[in-house]
Amino acid sequence: MRVIIITLFPEIFSSLINYGVLSRAFSTQKVSLDFINPRDFVFDTHKTVDDRPFGGGPGMVMLAEPIAQSIEQAKKILPDARVIYLSPQGKKFDQAMAEELINLGEKSDFIFLCGRYEGVDQRVLDSLIDFELSLGDFVLSGGELALMCILDAMIRLIPGVLGDSQSALEDSFSVSLNNNRERVLDHPHYTRPPVWRGLPVPEVLLSGHHVNIQQWRREKALEITQKKRPDLLKKIK
Repeated sequence: MRVIIITLFPEIFSSLINYGVLSRAFSTQKVSLDFINPRDFVFDTHKTVDDRPFGGGPGMVMLAEPIAQSIEQAKKILPDARVIYLSPQGKKFDQAMAEELINLGEKSDFIFLCGRYEGVDQRVLDSLIDFELSLGDFVLSGGELALMCILDAMIRLIPGVLGDSQSALEDSFSVSLNNNRERVLDHPHYTRPPVWRGLPVPEVLLSGHHVNIQQWRREKALEITQKKRPDLLKKIK
């Protein structure tokens, strides 16, 4: 999967590339990440990429031309890529969308635009953006942090990135139980020692009986979902 990120602050993404499990995706070239900075397309002394909004109001708006040229440059490199703008007005990102984008990634690449200030000139969004994505119903200072979360959720689904490919299938919101994908929360996890500070591991997990263990995990996943996110159970047959 090839990704180009249009951002004023490409250095923010260094932690995504250099640390943790996801660094394996970049070192093995399962994912390539390149950056385009809109400041490279302005030539005044201060490298200005924003201006005051027409009609008045607080804050600044990112100028149309340097953003447009950044997107056009990215499209020369990835002509078939979807152009996605990180915005609180976009469709809310979730696990299902992460899976959808990764499946799309087998056929296409991605160009992500990270806005700053009060946003981007609407004419760019109307003419050059395929769709908008939101991390949730809150506002950040820019799209970079939201995109890091989105890329993390996507990249860990690529086969070979995680040490065990089954891990991604059994996460919260993508739990695989009895070959029936149900988007519920994950079951509890335990590791050694079998008794910690007087608290034992459930006996079924020590039994070696895989059918009983699977059933216990399903029941606990549903219990936790009922307690913490009962809205998810409405979607389960």
